[in-house]
Amino acid sequence: MSDASVTESSYHIAADELRQFIERYERLEQEKQDIADAQKEVMAEAKGRGYDTKVMRKVIALRKRDKNDIAEEEAMLEMYKQALGMD
Repeated sequence: MSDASVTESSYHIAADELRQFIERYERLEQEKQDIADAQKEVMAEAKGRGYDTKVMRKVIALRKRDKNDIAEEEAMLEMYKQALGMD
């Protein structure tokens, strides 16, 4: 094989691999969009049943966090509210 054909062969292999990475990424992007659409449907259904979706989103975010972090933040919030006479 000549140097040119080896280079061309390497280029073809690299191009195929690059295409595979890009196509995998694009499939994942589509799956991510499908999941986002399904999440919107869940929230729309919950809202239709009378649930406050803004509060639901806060609960979901809290469930992801560490309980100690939440307790610390809530204690700080209470302290600030007291300092401002909001309690």
